Amino acid sequence: MVAYVPIGLLWGTLAAGKGFSALAAMLMSVFVYAGASQFVAVDMWVQPLPVLVLTLTTLVVNLRHVLMSASISRHITAVPKGWRYALMFILTDESWAMAERRALRAPLDFGYLVGSSLPLWPTWFLCSFIGAAVGNKLGAPETYGLDFAFSAIFLTIIMGFWKGPRTGAVIIASGAAAVGTKLALSGAWYIMAGGVVGVIVAALLHSEVDA
Repeated sequence: MVAYVPIGLLWGTLAAGKGFSALAAMLMSVFVYAGASQFVAVDMWVQPLPVLVLTLTTLVVNLRHVLMSASISRHITAVPKGWRYALMFILTDESWAMAERRALRAPLDFGYLVGSSLPLWPTWFLCSFIGAAVGNKLGAPETYGLDFAFSAIFLTIIMGFWKGPRTGAVIIASGAAAVGTKLALSGAWYIMAGGVVGVIVAALLHSEVDA
């Protein structure tokens, strides 16, 4: 929740700079609730609004949730089916990482998933509101280091899964694929490319260990 505060403030500030009211910024965070996609969307927010391109780009960015939900699905067999879809709405990169770490040592139950996911949602949209309401009055986000907050939280997630050289190989392969795709293709395909290549390399290394 603490980590969400600077990121939410930053997004709200950027949204206000593109003409969003504080209420509109908050409502987008309530209903979209996808930080990476929201940052991409606000970056592309120009008039006239490129609705089709914006929609397709944010869809590509959020394709990683297919990988995350597939990964988490094997651990939530004890959760009632009717609740699984609702929980997937509030599943974020951070709550997914916490759930995967928890699954290494204990079963995932309904209470843990709600407790680790639900509090992040209001933190995100309330900080978005505050950022949009007062962000422009505080000056450039870079002055306070807020521009690095998004990168910092993902670096923390990655290092939380460190298991030695094999983890490093996955990170390097994923990063190289993302950078190469970013240079070769326009749009946000690099996010999905990095995720897919990372999964493939991890699977190959895992199969070698089993062999």
